[in-house]
Amino acid sequence: MAQNLSLSIERREGGSAKARALRHAGKVPGIVYGHGSSESIAMDRRALDELLHRGGRTGLVELQLDGKRFDTALVREVQIDPVSRKTIHVDLQRVTATEKVHAKLPIVTTGSPDGVRNFGGVMDVVAHEIEVEGPANKLPDHLEVDVTPLGIHQHVSASDVKLPAGFKLLTPADTVIVTVEASKTARALEEAEAGAALEQAQPELVGRPEAEGAQPQ
Repeated sequence: MAQNLSLSIERREGGSAKARALRHAGKVPGIVYGHGSSESIAMDRRALDELLHRGGRTGLVELQLDGKRFDTALVREVQIDPVSRKTIHVDLQRVTATEKVHAKLPIVTTGSPDGVRNFGGVMDVVAHEIEVEGPANKLPDHLEVDVTPLGIHQHVSASDVKLPAGFKLLTPADTVIVTVEASKTARALEEAEAGAALEQAQPELVGRPEAEGAQPQ
């Protein structure tokens, strides 16, 4: 379910030197854009990381400036330092609560597939997220897919994922989300059995074949 999320921000001046100074002080530079304008902002790194952990990557966020409501926005891009793994920049898109937006929502599987439990199969999550369109204030943290009924060689497509009321699927309907296949050992056994069956099905040649180019008597 969508959560009530808020984040305190402050205005900042642009420039790479000032951005480095902010990061050194434990803050994250960012930008909020949309509805015809953009503004450079900054926020506390710990507060931002906590927000992202609580569902802020998909949920509508209320931005607060000097303790007052400033705007509502969606987190659109988070840049992570490849060495320190710290958040170094964030892009926020300004949206109204009921505005229809595009969003990529994570897929979470529930249950254990029948093909895994009873037939030694292997489950593979092929697509970890799908794209949807719906009201910004109703965006869920994730979408659940029940994989319990899946047998060997069966899968769940994007069209099978249950969406909240008011949402539309944007990912192609036939996109495979989760599949269950035989294990490598089982596949090797199947292929060996298929090869043996094919060999047995070959017609037996009786007698010596005619020499090439020879004419029958």
